[in-house]
Amino acid sequence: MQASKNKNTEKAEPFYRLSVPKQKTSSEIINEARNVLRTLRTWRPFTPTEGQRKLFGSGSSRAPQNRPPSVFSLHASSFDLAESRPVSGVRLSPLDHKPIVVTFAKDEDSSFSLPKPPANAAEVRKVSSARARLFRRTSQGNYLSAKIVSPDQNEEKLDSEDPAMMSNLCRSNDNCLAEQRSYTPFNDESRQLICNEHINRLEREDFLKGTAGKFLFQLRGERSVLLDTNVNSDGRFADEEQQFPCDQMKKPGTSSSRPRSTGWKRRVTDLEDETRINESEEEEIFWHIKILPILHELEKEDNIENLCLACTKLYQALNEGNMLGKRFKRRSVLLKTLYKLVDIDSDPLCLKLAKIILSIKVDGKNLLSVCKLAFKICRNEKNDHIIQNDSLLDCLLEVLRTEDLQKNSEALLYCMGAIKFMSGNAVLLNEMVNKGAVEMLLQLMKQINNIKENDTYFSNLGHLLVQLTATLRNLADLPLARRQLICNGAVSELSVALEQRMNDMDVCTYIVRIFSKLSSYNDFCAALADCSRCYILFLALLNKYQKQQDLVIRIIFILGNLTAENNQAREQFFKEKGSVNTLISLFQTYHELDLNAQKSYYERGGEGKNHPKHPSEAEDVLIKLIRVLANLSIHPSVGAALAAAHRVVELLVTVLEYKSVDDCEELVTNAATTINNLSYYKVKNSAVQDKKLQIAEMLLKLLMSNNMDGIVEAVRVFGNLSQYHEICDFIIQKKIYKFVIALLDAKNQDVCFSACGVLLNLTVDKNKRALLMEEGGIGKLVDCLRDFGPADWQLACLICKTLWNYSENITSVASCFGEDADTLLVLLTALLDEELALDYSLDRDLRDYHKLYWEREFKPVAEKLLDRIQSHRSFLPAVTVPPF
Repeated sequence: MQASKNKNTEKAEPFYRLSVPKQKTSSEIINEARNVLRTLRTWRPFTPTEGQRKLFGSGSSRAPQNRPPSVFSLHASSFDLAESRPVSGVRLSPLDHKPIVVTFAKDEDSSFSLPKPPANAAEVRKVSSARARLFRRTSQGNYLSAKIVSPDQNEEKLDSEDPAMMSNLCRSNDNCLAEQRSYTPFNDESRQLICNEHINRLEREDFLKGTAGKFLFQLRGERSVLLDTNVNSDGRFADEEQQFPCDQMKKPGTSSSRPRSTGWKRRVTDLEDETRINESEEEEIFWHIKILPILHELEKEDNIENLCLACTKLYQALNEGNMLGKRFKRRSVLLKTLYKLVDIDSDPLCLKLAKIILSIKVDGKNLLSVCKLAFKICRNEKNDHIIQNDSLLDCLLEVLRTEDLQKNSEALLYCMGAIKFMSGNAVLLNEMVNKGAVEMLLQLMKQINNIKENDTYFSNLGHLLVQLTATLRNLADLPLARRQLICNGAVSELSVALEQRMNDMDVCTYIVRIFSKLSSYNDFCAALADCSRCYILFLALLNKYQKQQDLVIRIIFILGNLTAENNQAREQFFKEKGSVNTLISLFQTYHELDLNAQKSYYERGGEGKNHPKHPSEAEDVLIKLIRVLANLSIHPSVGAALAAAHRVVELLVTVLEYKSVDDCEELVTNAATTINNLSYYKVKNSAVQDKKLQIAEMLLKLLMSNNMDGIVEAVRVFGNLSQYHEICDFIIQKKIYKFVIALLDAKNQDVCFSACGVLLNLTVDKNKRALLMEEGGIGKLVDCLRDFGPADWQLACLICKTLWNYSENITSVASCFGEDADTLLVLLTALLDEELALDYSLDRDLRDYHKLYWEREFKPVAEKLLDRIQSHRSFLPAVTVPPF
């Protein structure tokens, strides 16, 4: 890559200080390559994509035995049905009396007897689950489930102050029972459903459609009422909107014979509790009609495609019946069926299963197993297309949002791993951003950061943090995600994590990769520069992991970005204790590595062969390290201090000594640029001044190369160093001036500007002025003035200063300027005409910028030069103004 493509310059001083302040306008484009002090830009370090998706990459610092596995087997046995029971969410009050269980016999005369009280609590729970088991029975016949009269059920109960009524509640009444059976399959008081599970499919469908069924739920006022759509002869409904105690049923068409006197109270008066009773009944019907047929299909079907279709229908039905979540009573039956299907080796099917199981909100071992199942699916990149068409991402994000960090850290690890794999897909990555994943991940990171190092969970949460930061690294590629990271305080949280996990190289590497990406953007770079703690952290990492190239190169790249535009960042980093020493130590380490690599290359017979086109790892670190030094040197006090730092200058000169521009162009040109920046400062004990002749020797080698970027950099350095007499003599002795004059024909503004800087300093010495005429330099300078003057007043000013120095002892115009005298006269006259010289078609900022330099820089020198020429001529020719 060419260094000219990598240079990021900011406006500073040219060869001679300007009295014009820095302009923040579009005109900086013209001036950006004109500065003696220039910042450098380089490529962001390349991170290769992992060949396989793993929980931890191949370069992980974690030993295999100290990290969770990426590959594992999952079976139905991996799940625990005991953990799948629903959570009631209701705290039960202690019973004031023994529960009375009402049962009905199956014999023909419908007689019944009271069962014996259960012996212990386990039996009570067993009886309590009888109702739930009712709809799972496969034997024939109708069943009326046993019902426990307990405080958590929303029914009328006897007043505790009227014990006499207790016996009436459970008194047998064969007539009433017979009437109850002939009247309706529902007991309106207990809200019990009598249903035969072997209803044929057609009856079920008719029931749902309402064509054959007689039942309709509707809300009336405070409660949900079950109505029989058959009416009596008198036109009234067969069931009125009333409640009756226990099994005492009201006859159709008659009024209640028992008034609501003292001794009876309504146990449920709250609308929410009343509604919950009827919702439970609706759930039972919905389960039997809509869910059970699908479960039967899942148990019998053996075709993968049909199983996937059935799972899709099951999810839709559960969602329709509001049965997703932990409150679903029959979730254990459902989950038992789903767990069995995990044994079928099919990713599309397992994707459907994972989505349903996660939506039912399992926990404990089951949550871990289903997260592993999702991880296993997402690990295969070929599954990305089916994941895109499902909503597995929503389920996984919900797990991150709701599950307890410490209790379910391992499950969250695999959940986060699955999301990390998804973030490798562009479509899913955009979906994450749109669903608020950035804010969610930062909240999770904040929770992890709150766990201190002495906590037992600290180490395990480091595994989770690796997955989280790897996902954020992928998200950082998207503009919207970058904005969200800034708005949600990502810099602060990432810095805290970096400080806490300094010993975890994996976490540090991913966080540094995030900063490496984001620091390339001005807004994030500014936010990072404002975080004063970051400089200390970066220096600590550089000292701790000095030989970890992938980590070091990114930190150096970040520091290069921070110091490229921000003068405060330059000063703050420089003032951190040991900052320069750390950079020097890194320079020495990677310089030695590069020397050894180069030596090995030549020993293997590499000499004479083409050198590798891309920089080696050691060269890449040196490139970015030198860039930091070049950017730091823009700050006046920092630059002056670095110019006096002999070890820094020695290392830069060493690069020019042992490395040719053909070996690594960017490294050599960056070193020359940094030396040029440091040579700008005339300070006591200047290392550049002490080594100026050695530097000149190295620059001569660069000047003689075929690399134009290297030549320009060498000429720029000579522009500053030629202020010293020893360097001017060196330029004359080595015939460098001839090469510099030849560069005026390059037809390039930057090259001409650098060459003029050297010639200007040479013409200060009276004994060297004649060299301009000898090599045709006058004509070339006039050509540059004509070609670039109207568009570049800095260059025009520099040319006029050179000609002014050259003509100091002029006796006649002809002898001084030769055949170029008339052309120069006409050109100066035209350029000093404001209306002709300034292009008023430009935008206002650019026009004002041109006018500023024209008035304050070019015009005073050009007028003096024109007066000198006119005063040494015997006549003035007619002036013909050339077109611009």
